[in-house]
Amino acid sequence: MPYPVTAPQGVGAIGQQAMTVLYQHRLVSTDQLHRLLTPHQSRAEYLRRQLHRLRAAGLADAVGRRAHGQTSLLWWLTVKGAEAVEAAGLLPVRPYRMSPEAAAGPLQEHTLATVEAGIAFVHWARTLGHDCGPLDWSPETAHHYRDDSRPGEDLSLIPDAVLNYVHTDQKARQRTLLTFFVEIDRATMTVARLAHKLHAYACYQKYVPQSGGRAGARPGRAGAGAPAWRARYPAFPRLLLVFAGAPEHRLERRIADLRSLAASDPLVAAGPLRAGATTLDRLRQDGPFAPVFTPLLGPADPVDAWLCPGPAPAAAAA
Repeated sequence: MPYPVTAPQGVGAIGQQAMTVLYQHRLVSTDQLHRLLTPHQSRAEYLRRQLHRLRAAGLADAVGRRAHGQTSLLWWLTVKGAEAVEAAGLLPVRPYRMSPEAAAGPLQEHTLATVEAGIAFVHWARTLGHDCGPLDWSPETAHHYRDDSRPGEDLSLIPDAVLNYVHTDQKARQRTLLTFFVEIDRATMTVARLAHKLHAYACYQKYVPQSGGRAGARPGRAGAGAPAWRARYPAFPRLLLVFAGAPEHRLERRIADLRSLAASDPLVAAGPLRAGATTLDRLRQDGPFAPVFTPLLGPADPVDAWLCPGPAPAAAAA
């Protein structure tokens, strides 16, 4: 959707759409933008010209990709570009601002992997006739909670992304809104830290704010005595862990180790948390609605993103 404000000369609808994607996702490669915005075009030349016009106007900037010999450009919005997006009023305002130092920093690959996971959902939604677009996931949204083992301390759960997806069952003529917490692991942290993240999700799932307490969402919507997550979601999101950054056999070992640690955590093992793990390669190749996820609790038989055995459940929202 073009902006309702004057764009720089030569910047068309695709350039403006690129600005919204860069604002939402912070750092995105040319190839990723091409697959999100112009997948119908065999080459990305027009998109590249639009990006360079944004750069010439001071709205965007680019840096080389550290892991690829500085040959692939990664784009982000400058302060001027972010302010232009905010002035259009099409997206929720995000306080985060990318800088050249952050764009070239050690979190570069993690940010790109998060975008890549989102692109997998967008690609397969287009392929399957479902709905998921370039702006249907939000990175690093804070969810506040308390852990009973750490009384009096406010904690923040910050998923790498919260992704919305509308699954369409053509035969049943049924559309189901699915929300996912997405965590990216590039084999850079210990499996014990991943297990701690699972524990945090289990804590957030059962956290009920006290009167006047911090719910981490719009106060009052959940109702007295309701879990904090009900102020945000119609159902608790499924948790998807996407592993990358190492050979497939090593990632499979990490998933197996994480299953063992999850089973040994009483809060996680006894709770209703639905969590599954896969690799980024499998997610891209087969899609989220193929049996690519290993449940982190219960039997290890592969399932799809519904994270339950058997066919997808018939529900209006899940």
